[in-house]
Amino acid sequence: MKHAFVFPGQGSQFPGMGKNLYDTNAKAKELFERANEILGFRISDIMFSGTEEDLKQTKVTQPAVFLHAVIGFLCTEHGQPDMVAGHSLGEFSALVANATLSFEEALKLVAIRANAMQKACELQPSTMAAILGLEDAKVEEICAAVTAETGEVVVAANYNCPGQLVISGSIKGIEIACERMKAAGAKRALVLPVGGAFHSPLMAPAKEELKAAIETATFNTPNCPVYQNVVAKAVTEPAEIKQNLIDQLTGAVRWTQSVQAMVADGAGEFTEVGPGKVLQGLVQKIHKETVVNGIENK
Repeated sequence: MKHAFVFPGQGSQFPGMGKNLYDTNAKAKELFERANEILGFRISDIMFSGTEEDLKQTKVTQPAVFLHAVIGFLCTEHGQPDMVAGHSLGEFSALVANATLSFEEALKLVAIRANAMQKACELQPSTMAAILGLEDAKVEEICAAVTAETGEVVVAANYNCPGQLVISGSIKGIEIACERMKAAGAKRALVLPVGGAFHSPLMAPAKEELKAAIETATFNTPNCPVYQNVVAKAVTEPAEIKQNLIDQLTGAVRWTQSVQAMVADGAGEFTEVGPGKVLQGLVQKIHKETVVNGIENK
């Protein structure tokens, strides 16, 4: 039975995150201080004593979630992963866990990604919505129809688990799509409190900025496969990992398909590392027989 380690994305942050790690683990303290230097501001102070509102800023949220997950992984006892994956931002944490990226290199890329996405969000008001209780194919069909008929951007963005798909696009496009999803029988079509249309074509400006940074970064051969969001299969070739990471900004997070591929390749136990337990719940919904647990440091 293979052991998979998975890492959460934006949205799982909470005030006080990482403080206990910092206070009780010398290596963790050293890594947090190194992160403060790299970022040029004391993100540890915001994580430990900031408000929920402080943590919601994309330039803070993404590095904070990354740091909580990666420092937790590096500073706790656990077995060697046989495979790794991360949900959206979590893919960067996964790439530190399998030694593709160094802690420093990954943090720099996460900071560039967060700032680029923030700028893209400000260029065009946009949003995302969770669609519950509809088949993936029906959600895709409605998104395509809205785009074709109105010219508004609406795409399937996060395939979280069967019956839970997040769509992404312009505010008007998402409003129209939500009405049609409800009419088609969706249990819920709920607009999310996010800053923009992540994993959609509206992130194209951010993609260019991230691409330039990724292309100059050092990517090592990983010590185990990473199952990447946009392809939902095992990847071990550094050049391919780079391209998939770039494509992820405007491409869908195929989490359902990634977990299914990991199970098919022998994963029997999934350990989530980082804030919250969202991925544990999703993995369980995707494959009920799987053993799930978490390393959830405070």
